[in-house]
Parts: sequence; structure tokens; C-alpha cells
Amino acid sequence: MPKDCEGLKIKVMSSTCTGERTIGFYDTKTRELKYSELVRSDRDIKAFYEKYGVPFEK
Repeated sequence: MPKDCEGLKIKVMSSTCTGERTIGFYDTKTRELKYSELVRSDRDIKAFYEKYGVPFEK
């Protein structure tokens, strides 16, 4: 996990316009999604957790 994301939760967000989904570390103070990546399937979500060494929670 990146040092600047310690204590942040992983969140999947969807665009209201396009429905496109992204995943990243969500900062509730700034409402910013850090290290965001495009999500095309559930495998992408699992891969994000694995990439940053965070236990996968469904």
C-alpha cells in the first residue's frame, strides 16, 4: 500500500453519466480517489487488492 494511502479505504466508484467504474484509495477528507484504475470486471477489483497487498474483501 502506498505510504500516502495508509488508513484510507479502497472504494469502487461509478460515473453517473457513463456508468464507468473506477477503483482506488478513497480519502474522505478531500473526497479524492487516489491511485485510481478503470474497472471492467470483478477480476480487476481483485487484482487491485493484490497489487497493493491488501486482503480482498467482497
